Amino acid sequence: MTVVVLFFFLILIGLPVGVTLGVAGVAGLIQIGGNEFLLMAPKRYFEGLDLFTFMAMPFFILAGEIMNKSGITDRLAAFADALVGYLRGGLAHSNMIASVLFAGMTGAAVADTAAFGNTLVPAMEKEGYSRPFSCAVTVAGSIIGPTIPPSNLMVIYGSLMGVSIAGLFAAGILPGILICLLCMAVIAALGKRLNLPKSKERFSLLRIFWAFKSSFLAILMPGIILGGILFGIVTPTEAAAIAVFYALFISTVIYKALKFSDIVEMLIRTARITGVVFLIIAAASILSWWMTFMQIPQKIAAFFLYLSSNPDVIIGLILLLLLGIGMFMDINAALIILAPVLGPLTSSIGMDPVHAGIMIVLALNISLMTPPVGACLFVLSSVTGERIEKISVALVPFLIVEVGILIVVAYWDTLTLFIPRLLQGS
Repeated sequence: MTVVVLFFFLILIGLPVGVTLGVAGVAGLIQIGGNEFLLMAPKRYFEGLDLFTFMAMPFFILAGEIMNKSGITDRLAAFADALVGYLRGGLAHSNMIASVLFAGMTGAAVADTAAFGNTLVPAMEKEGYSRPFSCAVTVAGSIIGPTIPPSNLMVIYGSLMGVSIAGLFAAGILPGILICLLCMAVIAALGKRLNLPKSKERFSLLRIFWAFKSSFLAILMPGIILGGILFGIVTPTEAAAIAVFYALFISTVIYKALKFSDIVEMLIRTARITGVVFLIIAAASILSWWMTFMQIPQKIAAFFLYLSSNPDVIIGLILLLLLGIGMFMDINAALIILAPVLGPLTSSIGMDPVHAGIMIVLALNISLMTPPVGACLFVLSSVTGERIEKISVALVPFLIVEVGILIVVAYWDTLTLFIPRLLQGS
């Protein structure tokens, strides 16, 4: 109990999440065995990062940085606008389509938010959209990034729980596309009520062709990454390295959009982002060991089973727990702490490990857009200058739809397992 109180106290006073996890974990080791157990802390700290698959994360982050800096994001947005920009609320629809295209390259919601916050939000404002609505569309689309593969959260979950990362990647495709389609349905439903602008551009196959030609090499990238992983040609880590090489090649040789100083700047930014994530993972491994030693996962599982033995009720309790925790904690930390707790619990009620993983990852992704600690809200607020409260109000219809999709994903395993089973069968 002391460790739990200390953890939340440190969070409340604003200590960085990675430091909070480390201090709480060390306090737990002291509590159970003093200096003898305390000697384990450095060992656990480094072993927490000693997984080959974690190498994929900095590569995917760097690939996203390269695409943002080189203008590949703008080319994808232009292609998306050519496809759906003629509709009422066309730029909002384009924002969603661009999120799907961008998702297949980086797997990071915050990267998506930052990129489109600098490009699509100003463009939407210029066309007559309100800034809160423009921000809400961008935030709602941002969680498509870590849902459609590649996804850094899936890499973490698969590495920690021994679940096939390729299987998780395949399982995320349909839920991600469903998020896009239903959010576009929300935009269409709000079109007349909010009097959303309608582009002067008409539907044109010629315009689509030229936009596709301009962005073809960028669009080809998700196919290379996902095809290589899903068909077993390369590992996720190798695919991430290929993504960086490919992004660098087309940015420097084909588009000629990068300078050497840009590359240095991107490497520094990637190191900073990766350092923060890896600090959280390493520090959380100490706390996770303490939780395992104290049999906390078993106790939580027993408590859930005590409340009900009905699998449907337990799934509902898990969703409430994830959405609640995600509102107040960094999702990487939440995943690392809760995965060892919820993994065995979902297995005990007969959930497929891949299905359970997608449910957990999607629930935490939604937390990226819920106050008070929604990372995408903070990023977009800082980029655009819009207040978080206004973005949150405009976000409500999209949030309702995405929570509904989460419920469908949780209770209908066919949606997530269809593609993995198809690939396994072939």
